[in-house]
Amino acid sequence: MTFHSLESGFCVLRIKARGHRDLVTVVGHAATIAAGEWITASGDWVNDRTHGQQFKARFMRTSAPTSIDGIEKYLGSGMIRGIGPVYARKMVKAFGEKVFDIIEAEPERLREVTGIGQVRAKRITDAWAEQKIVREIMVFLHSHGVGTARAVRIYKTYGADAVQVMTENPYRLARDIRGIGFKTADAIAMKLGIEKTAMIRVRAGISYALTEAMDGGHCGLPSDQLTPMAVELLEVPGELIQTALNLELSDGTVVSDTVGETRCIFLAGLYHAEKAIAERVRRLANGALPWPFIDPVKALPWIEQKTGLSLAESQVTAIRLALLSKVLVITGGPGVGKTTIINAILRILSAKGVELLLCAPTGRAAKRMTEATGFEAKTIHRLLEIDPKTGGFKRNADNALDCDLLVVDETSMVDVMLMQALMKAVPDRAALLIVGDIDQLPSVGPGQVLADLIASEAVPVVRLTEVFRQAAESRIITSAHRINQGALPDLSRPEGQSDFYFVQADDPETAVSRIIELVKTRIPQRFSLDPIRDIQVLCPMNRGGVGARSLNIELQAALNPAGDRKVERFGWTFAPGDKVMQIENDYEKEVYNGDIGYIDDVDPDAGELTVSFDGRAVTYGFGELDTVVPAYAATIHKSQGSEYPAVVIPLLTQHYTMLQRNLVYTGVTRGKRLVVLVGQKKAVAIAVKNISGRQRWSKLKEWLGGQADRTER
Repeated sequence: MTFHSLESGFCVLRIKARGHRDLVTVVGHAATIAAGEWITASGDWVNDRTHGQQFKARFMRTSAPTSIDGIEKYLGSGMIRGIGPVYARKMVKAFGEKVFDIIEAEPERLREVTGIGQVRAKRITDAWAEQKIVREIMVFLHSHGVGTARAVRIYKTYGADAVQVMTENPYRLARDIRGIGFKTADAIAMKLGIEKTAMIRVRAGISYALTEAMDGGHCGLPSDQLTPMAVELLEVPGELIQTALNLELSDGTVVSDTVGETRCIFLAGLYHAEKAIAERVRRLANGALPWPFIDPVKALPWIEQKTGLSLAESQVTAIRLALLSKVLVITGGPGVGKTTIINAILRILSAKGVELLLCAPTGRAAKRMTEATGFEAKTIHRLLEIDPKTGGFKRNADNALDCDLLVVDETSMVDVMLMQALMKAVPDRAALLIVGDIDQLPSVGPGQVLADLIASEAVPVVRLTEVFRQAAESRIITSAHRINQGALPDLSRPEGQSDFYFVQADDPETAVSRIIELVKTRIPQRFSLDPIRDIQVLCPMNRGGVGARSLNIELQAALNPAGDRKVERFGWTFAPGDKVMQIENDYEKEVYNGDIGYIDDVDPDAGELTVSFDGRAVTYGFGELDTVVPAYAATIHKSQGSEYPAVVIPLLTQHYTMLQRNLVYTGVTRGKRLVVLVGQKKAVAIAVKNISGRQRWSKLKEWLGGQADRTER
């Protein structure tokens, strides 16, 4: 195998053919292929100017090898996890040509091979079975003109039923599998002969349009936006869309209701989740306090003496309110003393024997909370005890959390579905303290829970605005507050050492070279920081010359060029030492969206790669690498809830669509010791003035305020 693209199936092979003394070059398409296999190919001989004589295959079929040499090559090709060249040789020596039959029919005999114990034998037989089905899936996808890179993911979702599921309703792929869009599912459906106007297609298209809206943070869409969007997407008449919509409404998959005066269509799950959050919050807020009356007049001097701090008036007010409120929201930017207040509240209540639980949406935010308070904080997923098999939570209304006070930090990041799960598990008796920065980006997932809670006025809110003296000495913090107030931060060159800099770059090429120079040499030399572990480049967007994708490739080449031990999958190269980010929750591996790790090793023999997350080693099969991406650069959205010693943020007018105040504010507030903006002053000015951060279509504020329209149908 000289080359094989998983996505398109295109391959360049060197083949030993009957009647030919030299190896023959064959180019063609195959779903899966491994050295050692038999190939039957039909096509034409061509004389390529660069590569000489080749056989161009129009059709190619592979079958298991039969020669000892072929079998050994095939087994050792890395196709089957757990077998590399060494074990391939041992197995062929032990069983000869019968090796495939042994794996299939008498797997217990594998243990006759030295070095193969119970665990490895099971891994080999599991991988063999998986490989067979994955090949079937690949062949099915290929025969329907679809790339095969997601075959492993399809197998993981549907198992042995995969081909049957795809044949019966290919649109399920778009709904169930990340990375496969409606377009891919639609291509399969067309090949299977499903008509453009088929109801199964139009109904799937409506759910798809609403799911696209969900990716933009919406819980629903105005009816007058949904219909034209679906018409354009599906290329079918509006009347058909209306018929499909009525069917979806009567089945309850979608719900029609109003937001303000606007008639909207919601995905049912999100609609009911928002309603449930509101009912739960209102019920909690109206309950009795779980602790006996605590006199603030005594408690406040006690905490000042314990901590050696003298509390400001705004902090005293917040603590007093927290001791008397069943549900309270505390919001404010960096340096306004949120941590001091939470610490004081926790210490007062803990001294009174109140049962406390602390949580945050990401692992890094939970870790920061633990360090800041001295009380253990967990991720919301861990607190609710996620079940890796189902993705559901063991903690719920029937198995509530055991606490008198639940503190949720970084709540701006919590989306509707996660908030609903959390609210279900809070016991009636408990008080709830919600903390977050309302001016940061809203959650990546649908809804705007924190903003709606505050805007609804259904629960008391403490807004902290006073920046304390020590914090005011940091240019990061003063710049963040200036940005938040709509004023341009001071971009002039600071005298002496500072923690906030602006580096001019008027075009993408200059920006890229300045960023590489900053990350590789200037910042590490001046601030003694590690270029890979301590410095994070944060981009407004993924695409473009100064987007996260392109910068990742440049920074990877500059900071950690790949040696021999590397693997290329899903458009990326992975090698030992690379910084990577998990981009979706994986409950079995216990790694979550946004977690950053470092590659320890790439093992081509076993077809595996090991990543260390906070010192914990996690193994990925090569086919699972679409869940991680290099993380030398990441989007600001992905950085929410994290802090880094140093951040470098490119801001150019090329990012026009993403230049928004809350985006830049979120980026700047991620840096602890150093923030460097690279780009144009004009771009910074555009961002600071732009508060358009689109309205999200959600109904939670109305439900919370109790003025929700009862016209649901």
